[in-house]
Formats: sequence, C-alpha cells, structure tokens
Amino acid sequence: QVQLVESGGGLVQAGGSLRLSCAASGRTFSSYAMGWFRQAPGKEREFVAAITRSGGNTYYADSVKGRFTISRDNAKNTVYLQMNSLKPEDTAVYYCAAKNGNIYDYWGQGTQVTVSS
Repeated sequence: QVQLVESGGGLVQAGGSLRLSCAASGRTFSSYAMGWFRQAPGKEREFVAAITRSGGNTYYADSVKGRFTISRDNAKNTVYLQMNSLKPEDTAVYYCAAKNGNIYDYWGQGTQVTVSS
C-alpha cells in the first residue's frame, strides 16, 4: 500500500514556474515507477510525465516536453514535477500516481494549478 500526497500547486501568471511535489508513504517507494497526470475542467485525465524506479528514464507528453521536468528522490520518497514556461492551457488538477507493473495502482488527491493569462 502506498499513500501519495501532492503539494506545490497554486496560481501563477503565464510564463511563470511551479514545482509540484508528491510525498509517498511506505518503505517501497523505489519499487514503483511514478507518473504525473492532469485533468482540466470538462476534460479527461491525461498523462503528463513519468519516471522509472531508479530515475534513469523519463517520459513526457508532447504538450509539456521541454518545459516540464520530472525527477525523484528515493531517499526522500518524493517525486517532483518542475513546470516552467507555464501556459493557461496547463491549468488543471495535477495528480501523481505510482505504478507497479503496467498499471498505476495508487493515486494522490491532486493539487490545483491555475495559470492566468
């Protein structure tokens, strides 16, 4: 069982930056690949970024590539999402999730990111 708690969301102007954090409980954090997803009002949840268990490989949605960076600190049981050059279309609730195998089994409660134009 893994519990995930996101933080770091807020209101920022277009072009600004935010850093999201996701703290995980439990001693097996390093056994999970981690991902960030987002859901805007009236839209389906979409993939944003993912990172492998060791942090050696990262993956990004085309819409955020070059602007967002996912990273993790296994000693701190935390995964991060650095978001730069934010756009109004990045406004959404952002969720972190833990994957064991092929399915994201555990999800956080989400943190709101609002980008004003």
